[in-house]
Amino acid sequence: MKALIKNATIINEGLKINGSILIDGQIIKKIFPHIVPSDFDLSDVEIFDASGLYLIPGVIDDQVHFREPGFTHKGDIFSESRAAVAGGITTYMEMPNTNPRAVTQKLLEEKYKRAFEVSAANFSFYMGSTNDNLEEVLKTDPKKVCGIKIFMGSSTGNMLVDDENTLSEIFKNAPTLVTTHCEDEKTILKNIEIARGKYGENVPMSRHAHIRSDEACYISSSKAIELASKFNTRLHILHLSSAKEMSLFNSGKVTDKKITAEVCVHHLWFDETDYIKLGTKIKWNPSIKSKKDKEALWEALLADKIDVIATDHAPHTIEEKNNTYFKAPSGGPLVQHSLVAMLEMSKKGFIGIEKVVQKMCHAPADLFRIEKRGYIREGYFADLVIIDPNKSWIVSPENILYKCGWSPFDGVEFSNKVVATYINGVAVFKNDKINPLVIGKRISFY
Repeated sequence: MKALIKNATIINEGLKINGSILIDGQIIKKIFPHIVPSDFDLSDVEIFDASGLYLIPGVIDDQVHFREPGFTHKGDIFSESRAAVAGGITTYMEMPNTNPRAVTQKLLEEKYKRAFEVSAANFSFYMGSTNDNLEEVLKTDPKKVCGIKIFMGSSTGNMLVDDENTLSEIFKNAPTLVTTHCEDEKTILKNIEIARGKYGENVPMSRHAHIRSDEACYISSSKAIELASKFNTRLHILHLSSAKEMSLFNSGKVTDKKITAEVCVHHLWFDETDYIKLGTKIKWNPSIKSKKDKEALWEALLADKIDVIATDHAPHTIEEKNNTYFKAPSGGPLVQHSLVAMLEMSKKGFIGIEKVVQKMCHAPADLFRIEKRGYIREGYFADLVIIDPNKSWIVSPENILYKCGWSPFDGVEFSNKVVATYINGVAVFKNDKINPLVIGKRISFY
């Protein structure tokens, strides 16, 4: 089929222009700056008039936990991919700490098989590492798999890699990008002991930033960078959360770097003062820290020390979250609201909208070397998002698509809204409805 999105404000590659885009099958066939020529044949073309609307490339989220297999009472590929496309995310990369863990090539391929059946968005899945699966890790195909995930800090799923020889061998021989969760386990355990000594089991949520501290993050991140520098590894450190860590990174283009950095929406939006109101709903690992840390993350993001904005979408049921500090799991749902949250921050003057597109669309495509996605270019896949920049709406249980049914943004009013999301040339989300016939594709890498 052919489709024309006309009269849109196209935000792409640092520019904001009025124009139209012709989709032919799965591909962007033609980009018309300004006006479509009057003699252009539109007889077999479906037309979407995007006057007054923004058109951007589809968001690429490089870190999600969709909970399948093993934890599907929290979320699954079917439900969370639909929430993702409703939020303008057209491609996601999902983590290996499921049950069973994706730590063999066979188990990894089973996740891909499931996504081929039910995923509304394009997808890739990380290969998981443990202290004893090095042989399987090194079989990872860099053309077909987004990366290798190392938990250098035991977050969830019991996948802590702390054996020095194993870490060295992965960094030395990794066939593809290595991504890391960086928190030092010894530091965290020491801080837990101190907190228990003072509060017993009734540790207040405000102590989370001190238990999973900036020092714990810095020790682990610096170790990962030391290993990557030693072995010339392509390293991407996920969900940075502290001012202290920013000294480890350099400004520059993502394509010029071997060591790159990610920040998540919740670390840019919330700070430790929000624990008073939201409590365990914003309990994440690494922790949301101080205002000073949040300001440092913003500064590093704008200076291109931090390369990518992602979500670390990690749903739990509200019953699981409504618990005491030690019993409440870390993580929360974000994919439906990450883009609109960043656009809201743009309206407030924190970041230019062109920079939002750079960090959420272009940079992930460049960093992971994704084939023909992440940009609005002729010949690229038509993964596109149409946004109404003047449509106010309030997040509520009635419009939340996460299987867990809640959001840390519940009650927040956003002043922009995703109107339509196209996956490989087809509208998978339009006017608040999901097209059940659309299935995403496995992305490939160059």
